[in-house]
Amino acid sequence: MSGTRPHIQHLTSEEALRSLGSGPEGLPEAEAARRLREFGPNALERLEREPALRQLLRQFIHFFALLLWVAAGLAFAAGWRQPGSGMGSLGFAIVGVILVNGLFSFWQAHKAEAALEALKRLLPQQVRVARPGRVVLLPAWEVVPGDVLLLGEGDAVPADCRLLEAEGIRVDTATVTGESVPKTLDADPSDEESVLAARNLLLAGTGVVSGQGRAVVYATGMRTEFGAIARMTQQVEKGLSPLQAHVARLSRWIGALSLGIGLVFFLLGHRMGIPPMANLMFTIGVIVANVPEGLLPTVTLALAMGAQRLARKQALVRHLPAVEALGSATVICTDKTGTLTENRMEVRRLFVAGREAGHEAVPAAVGSLPSRAAERLMEGMALCHGLRRVEGAWRGDPMEQALVAFAEGLSPQAPGTPAIQELAFDADRRRMSTLHRTPDGLRLHTKGAPETLLELATAVLAAEGPAPLTDALRRQLQESQARMADAGLRVLAFATRDLAEEGDAGDLERELVITGLVGLEDPPRAEVAEAMAICHRAGIKVIMITGDHPRTALAIGRETGLLRGPSPVVVTGEELRRLSDTQLQLRLEAPEILFARMGAEQKLRIVQALKRKGHLVAVTGDGVNDAPALREADIGIAMGRSGTEVAKEAADMVLLDDHFATLVRAIEEGRAVFDNVRKFLTYHMSSNVAELAPYLAWALLRVPLGLTVIQILMVDLGTDMVPALGLGAEPPEPGAMDRPPRRPSEPILTSGLVIRTYLWLGAVEAAAGLSGFFFVLGRGGWRLGQALGGEAVLYRQATAACLAGIILTQMMNVFVCRHPRASAFAFPWLGNRLLLAGVALEALLLMAFTYLPPVNRILGTAAFPAETWLVLLPFPLALLLLEEGRKVLLRRRGWQGGVSGTARSRP
Repeated sequence: MSGTRPHIQHLTSEEALRSLGSGPEGLPEAEAARRLREFGPNALERLEREPALRQLLRQFIHFFALLLWVAAGLAFAAGWRQPGSGMGSLGFAIVGVILVNGLFSFWQAHKAEAALEALKRLLPQQVRVARPGRVVLLPAWEVVPGDVLLLGEGDAVPADCRLLEAEGIRVDTATVTGESVPKTLDADPSDEESVLAARNLLLAGTGVVSGQGRAVVYATGMRTEFGAIARMTQQVEKGLSPLQAHVARLSRWIGALSLGIGLVFFLLGHRMGIPPMANLMFTIGVIVANVPEGLLPTVTLALAMGAQRLARKQALVRHLPAVEALGSATVICTDKTGTLTENRMEVRRLFVAGREAGHEAVPAAVGSLPSRAAERLMEGMALCHGLRRVEGAWRGDPMEQALVAFAEGLSPQAPGTPAIQELAFDADRRRMSTLHRTPDGLRLHTKGAPETLLELATAVLAAEGPAPLTDALRRQLQESQARMADAGLRVLAFATRDLAEEGDAGDLERELVITGLVGLEDPPRAEVAEAMAICHRAGIKVIMITGDHPRTALAIGRETGLLRGPSPVVVTGEELRRLSDTQLQLRLEAPEILFARMGAEQKLRIVQALKRKGHLVAVTGDGVNDAPALREADIGIAMGRSGTEVAKEAADMVLLDDHFATLVRAIEEGRAVFDNVRKFLTYHMSSNVAELAPYLAWALLRVPLGLTVIQILMVDLGTDMVPALGLGAEPPEPGAMDRPPRRPSEPILTSGLVIRTYLWLGAVEAAAGLSGFFFVLGRGGWRLGQALGGEAVLYRQATAACLAGIILTQMMNVFVCRHPRASAFAFPWLGNRLLLAGVALEALLLMAFTYLPPVNRILGTAAFPAETWLVLLPFPLALLLLEEGRKVLLRRRGWQGGVSGTARSRP
């Protein structure tokens, strides 16, 4: 991004102003107005999107919909040629199915493009701008290049600026760079080529933590780094989720199969001399019987139910396909700050008078340190800061807040003497000092980089009092500093000096006495280590991508269990710039790898490289800089508490509690969704075979047609829908996270599933339906070759018996489809209320189809003789026994099934 920007960071303040045609007092009103017209408002633009109407229309012209349009058109044509045949009503029914599917798909696909609005909300509403002779308060959108801004603690930066004056200014750049530690800036020219690394530039979307300064604007709106991130976020197009892609392929496969079968039997019927209209009706029946009309709405509703379960587990799903996509993830790219860590600084280790107190027991361990030295260190931590107390709380640098909170927590009566003089933190000095009046005189407290304070110190505060800073003591301090740094801690040294009178900086900061070292850390979340262990067991690779220092990233990686090997690969942002795409993809083959000092564009590049390697990538993030990668990922996951609105709007899922463990639970739910889709697809398509069988018998044996098209639609969209949703509501199987992710190329319908669906379960259902049909016909005196009108009571009774046979076996089929290999009795039959409700609904509808005259008239059925039930009822039992036998054989051949609650291997 920075390569297209003017290298304004290389210029002096005066040169920067001249290059922008401005001056120290800013722009005159007239010139500012002219520039506003030329450069436009300081706002983010929305790229042109596909109109919603076009998106809606596209849902009605994909292959699956076109197939149903053909069936509806044929039905309308048949109804026009043969009024009163009911084919016109069938056409309207099929059109209704198309509309339901299309509207569901549109609702699923029409994502709310609110990321840009969220970006705008991050920018300040008003800003102080210098005009010749005065300071004015302007709306942020009126800021133009050349404007001179006055910025202070708590201000948000509205545009990219070059500092002209800086007084202890520190900026939180986490939203843009991912860097968790506030950045100290100054107004001096910088040799850095990167805009993100330059110490004299303020970037839009960042915030001033402390200090104040004056800065000249050099880029506004979409020309800022913030705008570049917004543009990348908008330009990233989300592809189909794995489930969407598989369903699309499945739809094409089923559609081609349906058309092929229909065409073959249409030609066969023509050769057999079947009248054209009857042959056409047969073709429509074949197409409708093979197409699972309820597939798309059932998948959508199953995803919605998965989203509801995740919401109860603190994971808000914004885009429904993300539910299943997360379960297919092979790689998680996670940031550090706010995701693996708590996004707050905390004192983790102290070095006082030659002794260390470390980690979780720091407060307790302080009591074991030499009291005099520890008290002086606590005094420095409590007093040496630039914080301001607002409404009873400290405001300012988070690191200083952590130091003060730690000191005050250990010593509630910690001295609160305000500073009478402050030497603010300076990037060149790398330290700050405060001077305080005590009963014994004046006391100076200094904190800063250890190497800086060691240069100014002459003594170390030991247990007995100040001791000369010998080479041995210096090495001891340096070794302690190195240990803390290797542990990923940010190390500060504290020093003190008693003096008689005030002076300037040169007089004060000398002959210092080192009181100790303090190591601070953004602590990892407590539950992350366990979640990482589950990810490793589940075969999911976790990669950290952070803007922080590599050493900090390594320490957090080891502490959380993300890194377990001795030699992980560490790639910095500077190294990544020198890598080609091929080299990057090869680096990503490392078993353990992390990326540090990364920018937004680089994070996006890593995600793209992982996708090229065939991974399904989940990305977590909370800052503005994460938004492009969140959009590019197969599934983007934002943090709900610490995340910016930009990240949330760019993401597919939001973790409401910011817990990484919630992500692991969401992955488990996602894996359950795909398993459940297979379950209800097996259930749903088993009946398609039974629906097709009467048409094959009609064409090959010249017997009456056992099912009408309206009856087929009633099974697919009536009796089957709720039980199928019950299967979609099945909880994750035990051991779901003990198996590797399924291959992205693995289809929904495997060869084994097709054989089980079509040649096993479907065959039993077909036998049930045809047995009932022919039993009623035979009992009524019908003989092979005898013509039978569609309005004849015997024919209507026979079709009702065929319909009843299919529905009865489907009522049992839903229980055997709960697992492809585990026994149906391994699951509590009363544990899934929706599934039980679906079966109860099937039973009620079956009674209505059979015995209610109004429903009989609509469906063309009639009540069949009572003894027909004796013929039909053995088939559900036979289906159960045959399935249980098949599963027993599979388990004996090596697959160890278990009862509910025990671990199972992958089906």
